[in-house]
Amino acid sequence: MPTRTKFVFLMHPYEFKRVKANTGRLTHLCLRDSELHLGISFDGHEAVQALINDPQNYPVLLYPGHGARDLSQGELHATDFADRRLVVFLLDATWRLVRPMFRTSLSLQRLPRIMFSNAAPSRYVIKRQPEPGCLSTLEATHELLLALDRSGLDHYAQPEQLLGLFQRMQEFQLRCTAGNPRGRDRRAGPSAPKVRPPVVPDATPKRRRIFPAAVVAVAS
Repeated sequence: MPTRTKFVFLMHPYEFKRVKANTGRLTHLCLRDSELHLGISFDGHEAVQALINDPQNYPVLLYPGHGARDLSQGELHATDFADRRLVVFLLDATWRLVRPMFRTSLSLQRLPRIMFSNAAPSRYVIKRQPEPGCLSTLEATHELLLALDRSGLDHYAQPEQLLGLFQRMQEFQLRCTAGNPRGRDRRAGPSAPKVRPPVVPDATPKRRRIFPAAVVAVAS
């Protein structure tokens, strides 16, 4: 999908390794002018810093809160960035991990922040959101494009495209888990308690392996 706005998804390593139904990756594949970068702190990330420091770009961060401009209320105008390209950074992680990503990246903290309001409730049926107003990365991008289109800052020609793929992805996941007791929907309620067999003591002595502590560095 072509857009006037450039979208940059900053994905936490946990999201990349553990979360298989990742909507940030799906959204990146849907948007022609988008990038996806992996990391926790992006102050030393060469590609991200190049986008931030490019004089032809007007970089902003989608991060609601005090001081953020509400696009749904028309608080961002084309005159704010003149002929520069609007570049939107989105943090793609669980709600628990988004805040550390923001706190450890001073260059992101210095960016103007944007938000939207009065968004539709989350359509995520295979994953429970922590609060009613929380949205997946794909849904947040959809709502942002709607707000940009209403403000005349972008042209969102096919709003049903992202949501249609989102629904198809979830339907596929539900088909895969149908009849599989290990793939039950978490919202369907707790499963029956498992009965573990009694533990029989083993009189055979076993050798212990001792591994040194490892320090894992995540490279951006």
